[in-house]
Amino acid sequence: MRGIARVLLNTPDIELWPGGLLRARSNHDARLLARATRVLRRKRDGRYLAAELPEGLMPLVPSLHREAGIETALDLLEAFSPHTRWGIERVYELPLARLHERLDQLGIEEGDYAGRTGLELVAEPDRLDFAGFDMFRRPLWLLPGAARAWLHMQGDALRAGVVLDSISGYRSHDYQLGIFERKLARGQSVDEILNVNAAPGFSEHHGGRALDIGTTDEPPAEESFEKTRAFEWLQANAEGHGFALSYPRDNPHGIVYEPWHWCWRGV
Repeated sequence: MRGIARVLLNTPDIELWPGGLLRARSNHDARLLARATRVLRRKRDGRYLAAELPEGLMPLVPSLHREAGIETALDLLEAFSPHTRWGIERVYELPLARLHERLDQLGIEEGDYAGRTGLELVAEPDRLDFAGFDMFRRPLWLLPGAARAWLHMQGDALRAGVVLDSISGYRSHDYQLGIFERKLARGQSVDEILNVNAAPGFSEHHGGRALDIGTTDEPPAEESFEKTRAFEWLQANAEGHGFALSYPRDNPHGIVYEPWHWCWRGV
């Protein structure tokens, strides 16, 4: 049960979170989440849909059976029960569900954007591993290999007297769309946002390989990170752990220099 409890199961519409890692939003939520082995969460808005309790599944919304993707989520929940641990190490890519709708919503033409940036569509994985908590105390999710590599690299850095903190890891297509929506609401244009953020479906974070890294007493995701001992250590040692800097200065993708953004390519 312990191995399963640290795995995020993923479907196009619903995430299946291990119990004990989601934040309660009310006293009622707190009581349920404290007992839940799994919590079904809608990806579009983060709404909690149901909790798997020892006595069975507890719906948290009316008409749970009408939720988009609920049958797929429940099938996955049953397949990964404590009594059927088969397949726990395999990872498959999810279909690129509703991606065209997201891009159309932003007025981004997929072929034009891909050709102009050289970025490729990135599918979400159907399983991610818990890799500790980020600097904001949020659970960090990465591909199994990337999670192991990050924890080993973080430990090696600490033994050298260097603190590496994670800022963020896996992000869903829906999460990336939310970044655009929030910035648009603050008055930024789509073109301005694209200088900093990849279009939904094109971010390395979708695949569970990318990791934004920070360090103590340094603001997150700022160019000043390049002046820290942490960045110096990463330049010398990250490759040995399978990580590479994705967006150096004058990168061909047209994305601003991001010394904090590293992607696991494998060793």
